[in-house]
Amino acid sequence: MHFLSPVLEKYISDHSQAEPGLLTELTRETHLKVVQPRMITGHYQGRVLSLLSKIIRPKYILEIGTYTGYSALCLAEGLQSDGKLHTIEVNEELHRIQRTYFDRSGFGTQIVQHTGDALHIVPQLELCFDLVFIDAHKVDYDAYFEAVMQKTKSGSIILSDNVLWSGKVVEQVPESDKATMALIEFNKKLSNDSRVETVILPIRDGLTLSRVK
Repeated sequence: MHFLSPVLEKYISDHSQAEPGLLTELTRETHLKVVQPRMITGHYQGRVLSLLSKIIRPKYILEIGTYTGYSALCLAEGLQSDGKLHTIEVNEELHRIQRTYFDRSGFGTQIVQHTGDALHIVPQLELCFDLVFIDAHKVDYDAYFEAVMQKTKSGSIILSDNVLWSGKVVEQVPESDKATMALIEFNKKLSNDSRVETVILPIRDGLTLSRVK
């Protein structure tokens, strides 16, 4: 489902901040070398993540789901000078391309890569995060959210990607579609969760912004 026409999407992109050249290169390499390149964050949403990070000015960022590193680089743009971004990816084959672009960006020393299951890694991180971005296995969104809630404080921001799931969240869903069912339950939960203030932004495939009370 396209929430906006391609013409309007292009207009929005054309009239937002330009995509940094390094991220344009990363997008090109991802499409040439990586399976499912459409999973990359992309220009417009990347600029949204960058601007949110710059507004928040986080010292510590946590990302669940690195993919090729596009969103991490966008989020890193708002890091404090002594800040760190911890990013977790289950697919170790993507480690090299991530590190190549992290190091070229100038944020290389501030970005810490973790490879493995986020549900095992997050509890081991002895940090309190100002900003969290969740963009991994949809069936585990609730578990990710609960894990990161233990690593945040009042005022921390948790972003959850793909929460509209191409519009499937408002369609008749077969029981076999575990991802959509999980997102429907996740969205319902957050809308009623007294620990956070939550809004869903209709950006790309849906982006939830939750502020920890």
